[in-house]
Amino acid sequence: MKHGKRAFTLIELLVVIAIIAILMSILMPTLRRAREQARGTGCLANLRQWGLIFAMYVDDNNGRFYSGLVKNTEQGVGNGEWWRETMRPFSKDKKMWLCPSAAKNRSSRSVTAGTAASDPLDAWKVPASQGGDEGSYTPNGWMCNPPVEVLWGRGPGKEYWRRVPDRNVSQVPVMSEGWWVDAWPRAGDKPADRGDRTPVNCMAANNNEMQRVCVNRHHGAQNCLFADWSVRKVSLKQLWRLRWHRNFDINAPEPVWPGWMASFRDVY
Repeated sequence: MKHGKRAFTLIELLVVIAIIAILMSILMPTLRRAREQARGTGCLANLRQWGLIFAMYVDDNNGRFYSGLVKNTEQGVGNGEWWRETMRPFSKDKKMWLCPSAAKNRSSRSVTAGTAASDPLDAWKVPASQGGDEGSYTPNGWMCNPPVEVLWGRGPGKEYWRRVPDRNVSQVPVMSEGWWVDAWPRAGDKPADRGDRTPVNCMAANNNEMQRVCVNRHHGAQNCLFADWSVRKVSLKQLWRLRWHRNFDINAPEPVWPGWMASFRDVY
């Protein structure tokens, strides 16, 4: 007498499901790390593109950076329009404005136009009346070559780099990741109390603007473009040891690190 094919028993089926679940639990962290690594690589690639753009711009302007103004006027120029309008003709690919981590997270969030990012994995956004740009990178405002002594409330003029420095260029940030469209960090700036949302007090000029670029998108670090056009990952704590402006004191006492930063590496 022929017997039909034997079917799985309920216990056998549960065992198979359990094995698959165990395998998935083992593989998921690896897959997650692979995704994060790919996003980090994409972020570095974006900043390398920005490096080529800045290098071409500086070469075409006798070694000098942008003025920090648009059409030599400060009227009607807000939300970082001073650099967005200047660099827009060179950076029409919108993907290069966004770290892949911020870009992916952005699509599932609703952020009011004209506001900073609300979460480390969010991008900033400006009103449609000013281009409607979205981005997650922040230029160092101290690179400007302003025709005025105080630019957008930040000065004095002797602090501005104005052009590519003659030395220590690998320590001078040109662009970094950030919460908002621009930043003028100072050595005495304090880190934010929390790292899971935009620091409110950093949105005013000369008020702890280092917080604008101290954003945790890559496990205690972020990616930066430097004045030698190199790109590398930098620990958030290390931001206070970079030469943001001409007289930035890289040997100033470390700030008191808040709890969310305490376990981060000093150097990457």
